[in-house]
Amino acid sequence: MAVTINGDTGIDKVVDNTITTDDIQDGAITAAKIANGAVSGYNTPTTSTGYFALPTGTTAQRPTSPANGYTRYNTDTGFIEAYNTIAGWTDTTSSGNIISVDYLIVAGGGGGGGAYYAGGGGAGGLIADSTSLTAGTTYTITVGAGGTGGTGLSVRGSNGQNSVFSSLTALGGGGGGSYNLSPTRIGLSGGSGGGSSGYEVTFKGGGTVGQGNAGGSGGTYGGGGGGGAGAAGSNGTSVNGGAGGVGLSSSITGSSVFYAGGGGGGGYDGTGGAGGNGGGGRGGESAIDSVAGTANLGGGGGASSGRSGSTVVASAGGSGVVILSILTANYSGITTGSPTVTTSGANTILQFTSSGSYTA
Repeated sequence: MAVTINGDTGIDKVVDNTITTDDIQDGAITAAKIANGAVSGYNTPTTSTGYFALPTGTTAQRPTSPANGYTRYNTDTGFIEAYNTIAGWTDTTSSGNIISVDYLIVAGGGGGGGAYYAGGGGAGGLIADSTSLTAGTTYTITVGAGGTGGTGLSVRGSNGQNSVFSSLTALGGGGGGSYNLSPTRIGLSGGSGGGSSGYEVTFKGGGTVGQGNAGGSGGTYGGGGGGGAGAAGSNGTSVNGGAGGVGLSSSITGSSVFYAGGGGGGGYDGTGGAGGNGGGGRGGESAIDSVAGTANLGGGGGASSGRSGSTVVASAGGSGVVILSILTANYSGITTGSPTVTTSGANTILQFTSSGSYTA
């Protein structure tokens, strides 16, 4: 029995609704010739031992206006990915795989010491390296706040709070020492140590190895500067406050930025110490109040002076930051905490200025 379709008689027979062919001319069967519902098996599982070929392409070749359920093989990542409006393009076969990420973690800076010729706050601890994440796992991120400045006699600045990414912790900066009474005139230890106040020429706040440096000691009427991630705080002199230690630069965002500078010490009869490059606040002096550490740089707060019109209340340390750099091809797009998202070269950059999470 011969059946003709669009003039092609190459169909040999029809048996039990099955068409067997030797040769069907190209273009002989069109959508207009197939009635709705005539083709069955759309919802039927396949028993084939062969393959089903998905569309393939690079990350850059993803559809520009995808709809929920679009599925393709990404030749950059080597994984099948699917699209939905909540998570965007997500690897469907990468759960458990290891993904590399670069990170910068900076804790909150310590507050400057209060009252007269006080010590500057130490910078928040800074750690930067790369680590491995497991795809499909959610990692918690905590951004530490800056410590408060001392409010008067014998009130040291408080330590900054820690910043955390997964199991990695940067320690808050040490608070600056206050006035000349013991033990509050000694700066506190932290990621970087707080500077000690005037008359404390021996002891100062210690820094944490791999995260920061010690604060400076005091002179007679000059408080020591807080330590920075890149250098120790300078010692105070007989009249001037010591400068805060310099921070460290990082280009993780695509631009070179200094983080974690120490706060300057207070100068009673002279000048206040300069804040360290990286957000450290300037120390107070006669008729000039101290300056707070810069937010999201982890700088130490400037110390108070209390001399001739300046306040005896010191300034707070700056809050910290957590920054992640992930190969864009491996970026999941799943976060909480509203990080700032940018790109640099082949990487996506997440900058957390408040606590949140990232799912690899």
